[in-house]
Amino acid sequence: MKYYPISLDIQNRNCLVVGGGSVGTRKVMLLLECGAMVSVVSMEATRKLQELSGNGIIRLERRPFKTSDLHGKFLVMGATDNSEINRQIYTEAQGLGVLCNIADHPEACDFILPAIVKRGDLTIAISTSGKSPAFAKKLRKDLEKEFGTEYADFLKLMGEIRKKLLSEDHEPEAHKHLFEQVIERKLIEMIKERNITAVNSLLFEIFGQGYAYESLMGFHP
Repeated sequence: MKYYPISLDIQNRNCLVVGGGSVGTRKVMLLLECGAMVSVVSMEATRKLQELSGNGIIRLERRPFKTSDLHGKFLVMGATDNSEINRQIYTEAQGLGVLCNIADHPEACDFILPAIVKRGDLTIAISTSGKSPAFAKKLRKDLEKEFGTEYADFLKLMGEIRKKLLSEDHEPEAHKHLFEQVIERKLIEMIKERNITAVNSLLFEIFGQGYAYESLMGFHP
C-alpha cells in the first residue's frame, strides 16, 4: 500500500472514537489537540474520558456502537478489541463516505497515523506504511533528541516576523530571501543557546528597527 502523505484540517470537525480504553483515550487526546469536536461511544471509559465528558470537552455515550453514530461525522477511529465491531465500523463508514481508521488494522483504514514529533508548530511525521510501527517509534525517539524546544521558539518567532512584515504592506514574495538569510545565519542555534543578544543583532541586521526577540515573542520585563 502506498499512502498519500497529507496534513488534515479537522478544526471544528465532528469526529467519532469508538472505544474508551487507553488506545481510544490517546486517539481522543490527539483529535482534541488538533481542534476536533469529539464524540466517544463505548461501554467502558477511562477516568480521563469521564473527566473530559464531565467538563463538557467531549461527548461520551456509554453504550454499544450503532450505525447512526456515524451520521454527520467527518472521520471515525475504531479502538475496540472486538474484531467484529471493528469490521462493522469500517464497512459502515465506507458506505457513508466517512474517513475511517481502525487501530492496529491498516487493511481496514482509509488513513494510518504516523509516529509524530511535535515542537510547537513543527510537526515531523514518520511512517513505515504500516510495515513496522516499532521502527517508526524508534525513529520518533531519535528525532525527539535531535529536535528540541528551540524549534518551537524559532517557528513562533518566524510567524510573528511574517505577521509584522505583512502588516507593513510587504509583499509575501519579498520576504523569501530574508527568511532564507535567517536560516542560513543559524538563528536556531542562537535560540538554542539562549544568546538573545546575538538573536537581536541578527534580526536588526536583516529586518531593521522594531524586530526585537523579546517583543515579538511577547516577553515583557
